[in-house]
Amino acid sequence: MPPPVHDHSIRRVVIVGGGTAGWMAAAAFARLLNNGYTRITLVESEEIGTIGVGEATIPPIRSFNQMLGLDENEFLAATAGTFKLGIEFFDWGQKGERYIHPFGQLGQDLQGVHFHQLWLRERGRRAIPAITDWSMSAVAARGGRFGRAKADARSPIRELFYAFHFDASLYARYLRGYAERGGVTRIEGRIDAVDLRAQDGYVEAVTLADGRRIEGDLFIDCSGFRGLLIEEALETGYESYAHWLPCDRAVAAPCALPDPREPDPFTRATAREAGWQWRIPLQHRMGNGLVYGSAFLDDEAAEAQLLSHLEGELLGDPRRLRFTAGRRRESWNRNVVALGLSSGFLEPLESTSIHLVQAAIQRLIALFPDTRFDPAERAEFNRQMRDLYEDVRDFIILHYKATRRDDTPFWNQVRTMAIPDSLERKLALWQGKGRLFREGYDLFSTPSWVAVCLGQGIVPERWEPAADALDEELVAQAMTQIRAGYIDTAEQLPSHGDFLRMAAPSPLAPAMTAMAGEAHFDFARARSAAAPSSGSPF
Repeated sequence: MPPPVHDHSIRRVVIVGGGTAGWMAAAAFARLLNNGYTRITLVESEEIGTIGVGEATIPPIRSFNQMLGLDENEFLAATAGTFKLGIEFFDWGQKGERYIHPFGQLGQDLQGVHFHQLWLRERGRRAIPAITDWSMSAVAARGGRFGRAKADARSPIRELFYAFHFDASLYARYLRGYAERGGVTRIEGRIDAVDLRAQDGYVEAVTLADGRRIEGDLFIDCSGFRGLLIEEALETGYESYAHWLPCDRAVAAPCALPDPREPDPFTRATAREAGWQWRIPLQHRMGNGLVYGSAFLDDEAAEAQLLSHLEGELLGDPRRLRFTAGRRRESWNRNVVALGLSSGFLEPLESTSIHLVQAAIQRLIALFPDTRFDPAERAEFNRQMRDLYEDVRDFIILHYKATRRDDTPFWNQVRTMAIPDSLERKLALWQGKGRLFREGYDLFSTPSWVAVCLGQGIVPERWEPAADALDEELVAQAMTQIRAGYIDTAEQLPSHGDFLRMAAPSPLAPAMTAMAGEAHFDFARARSAAAPSSGSPF
């Protein structure tokens, strides 16, 4: 027997557009709005292509997949996915430099003092390795290793945090199957008109090219940069971040993997003369793209630059993309909620595009309206999304501002530009005594900011006085033991490729399926630290 329906209950949710954003929303609604009376409809047209400038994610994607109840190994096999332990940056501080932004914690806090404060103090006494030597994820990534922790694991493998690389179109297809099994109705068709209610300007229905009219109570705009509902129909407005983030173009092209047996368990971002290049290893191919500023590099030169740096055979025609970094002034306007590119765009330097979709879905579920559309709920959703966009914006700007490069006009501009007050305050606190305050933020915690700041050469003048209260010899001994523990643990793990062959080989990747069982390591020993089955790793 279905639950009682209140007079103001949302009964019809219409998702406009498919792709990753649309089918993530559809899958989440199928799982969380399965109340017996809310009908979910998704409208998309195969005539309209989807845009996916990146296929890399960050660890919160795992909680989204777990919420849906997805089997992790099945999901990876279906999407030709690989594991991701962080992002490696080349040539960002100065040409020739590299560092990694790993997932998870850095070392271990001691007696309430952040580990990076102890590292800063030790660095003032003696020469020590980079702080990411005290990251389980970074050490494993450097060795091309991977493993999952058992539920009762006591070793440092518990500190190995990960996300995924996957084929975004395959992920959308996978979620489509999930959503349709959960009762979501898909309608094929191109939208020709958006009908607004005369009395209040709310969206009443969308009309397809063949004349079909689809009515709804709540509309989810996943129509891409166009913003068919949120912008073309409701004229919400757009806040540009272009004065801080001058990249406004991208060109993407897939190529063959340089080593199909061993895809790297990390994303790589390499700074180029007028932007940066991404490198994302999947099981069956490498995803590549160049993000650049059109004021500094023309489209033809950008495409040539990307193709000249591919590591394998070109597997598809390059695709070009234009964008303006920024966000809609309101992600939720009247009865329309924008997700994905309809809501805004921040270049995928830290792989946040899919997370911004996920975060919006989670907030919408938490503030799910009825047909009265309480302004307080809408305002809170918009406030939270604005704060999230601005926080991610600041983190991306940090990478540009922290450069010491002056070899091209592009890098000169971003190095010397004025930055948002919010980022200025963060950097002032960091440069003084390495202080960072990330409480209340659900993304990019203190270790992430530490890794990027130190990785690009922003070293504080001093450290917190509390660090001086700890015994120097005990701290040095603890740091040595922690680092050795990470190294020893990584050496016991299977290679990333071996783990994929053991756990989640994709049928699209012969190198993964045909070589299954050919791993050259002690499985019994490895499995004591790395469990190939799906489920939570902590």
